Amino acid sequence: MNQTVSVWLVVALALLAANLPFISNRLLLVYRLKNPKNLAIRLAEMVFWYFVVGGIALLLEQRAGQIAPQGWEFYAITATLFITFAFPGFVFRYLFKHR
Repeated sequence: MNQTVSVWLVVALALLAANLPFISNRLLLVYRLKNPKNLAIRLAEMVFWYFVVGGIALLLEQRAGQIAPQGWEFYAITATLFITFAFPGFVFRYLFKHR
């Protein structure tokens, strides 16, 4: 897998994973809860998926070559991008009127 494909794979995974907490009412897509998830649980689940996608990205970067050292700025930008990717799911869950 070349570097361009791995970058687009990580972006697509991030887009999917950022919206998973808002699409599904199951915790981590597995555990059925007695009560519907509230916003705090959805945000905690979103943090979990952020680290899962980050781990996959780290694995792909390691397979491509040497891992570049990252500072706090990198993680701040990627977290902000992940939150931006979650916007469609948030709109669907909380702002869209369901009939």
